[in-house]
Amino acid sequence: MSDNFINGEVSFWVHAEGRPKQRPGLPGNIEADVAIVGAGLTGLWTAYYLKEARPDLNVVVIEREFAGFGASGRNGGWMSAKSPGQFRRYAKSGGRDAAIAMEHEMFAAVREGVAVAKAEGFGEHVVQDGLIHVATNNAQWDRLQGTIASLKDHGWGPEDYEVLSPAMLDERVRVADVRGAYWSPHCARINPAEFTFGLAAAVERRGVTIYEGTTATAIVPRRVETNRGVVSAKYVVQAIEGYTLSLKGQSRRFLPMNSSMVVTEQLTDAQMDEIGWHGAELMGDVAHNFAYIQHTADNRIALGGRGVPYNFASSFDRSGRTAEAAIEQLGNRLIELFPALDGVKLEHSWSGVLGVPRDWCAGVNFDPATGIADAGGYVGHGVTGTNVAGRTIRDLILGEKTDLTRLPWVGHTSRNWEVEPLRWTAATALYAVYRFADREEYRTGTSKTHVSAKLANLISGR
Repeated sequence: MSDNFINGEVSFWVHAEGRPKQRPGLPGNIEADVAIVGAGLTGLWTAYYLKEARPDLNVVVIEREFAGFGASGRNGGWMSAKSPGQFRRYAKSGGRDAAIAMEHEMFAAVREGVAVAKAEGFGEHVVQDGLIHVATNNAQWDRLQGTIASLKDHGWGPEDYEVLSPAMLDERVRVADVRGAYWSPHCARINPAEFTFGLAAAVERRGVTIYEGTTATAIVPRRVETNRGVVSAKYVVQAIEGYTLSLKGQSRRFLPMNSSMVVTEQLTDAQMDEIGWHGAELMGDVAHNFAYIQHTADNRIALGGRGVPYNFASSFDRSGRTAEAAIEQLGNRLIELFPALDGVKLEHSWSGVLGVPRDWCAGVNFDPATGIADAGGYVGHGVTGTNVAGRTIRDLILGEKTDLTRLPWVGHTSRNWEVEPLRWTAATALYAVYRFADREEYRTGTSKTHVSAKLANLISGR
């Protein structure tokens, strides 16, 4: 680690952009047409599209910290088309055609997010070079081949992906011990803080007021109760994802799963030549305890993974400090994938929480009787999923029946997570099993997924 290593302080992205000056808090009791709780990407996209469709609406956003403080400003910068849920479950509830429509809407949302960023002036570092999934042992390659075989059934065409041999992958990026990979064009690299701060500014230009430093304590029909007053509104949108447990009666709705990242010092041109990664592709492996990786615009490597996935009683460090064991684990994985970077220093580590429903499938809901809408549970695929959710909530609130409102995640809910200590015991044990399975697959060279991981998937519902 570097001598000036930073642990926490929200994220490297926020630190690099500069923590924004806090906007004023709620001045007291007010009225609005739409009150949105949470100034992350779900809330901001919802506000953006509502004002685009109906400029006359009085829309306000309530935020405890600052816009982009949560997962929206801490993620790995993948604007990917990965569905925020499981195809088989969406197909079971809404039919196969609806599940395929969900996949295609995610493709379109990547293009939409890039277009908005460019049009609104915060797209300088938004680059759509696609996403690479790599397999670095035999069992991973077997799983990846299974995924590739399922893509056609999920509505993917030959233009949506390309299978890469190790030699073909080397032309894009050199990864140690790679067995094979596939590339999809449906992903863009973003700087999460730059993107979220830019979207917040675009929302304000459209006349939305963002009240920061204001804690919502309860969401009830037509009203948001906060520590600074009450917002009365015809419609209320709950958009706080991993922080949902802070609201009365919702402590078990989502499991706030930790995801941690490290970022290297700025690499030299020679170091970048060693790993051969000159594009803006995003990359992930298919280990059970998987890694997600970005080559940043300023030639760093940012790598994330689960680290310590869950803390007892859903607790987490709001400033984003990462456990030393997780930093070491992520640093080791970086060198396993890129041995040429051995000796490169880490400059920053941080953590955030994402909302995980019990069935690992996100949902968008709206009750016209109460005026309450909500979206969340993106299981780590929210950068693009939030865009789809924001446009969907717009249509639901405006009473429009569209292709978006017919997607299978609309109206989807899952049961609550188990009470403590059951969920902590289960989450801790399951991720220990996944780490064990990864070690065994590397050690033995087996071509099949380890039986312990299969059992863990069955229990967890993944």
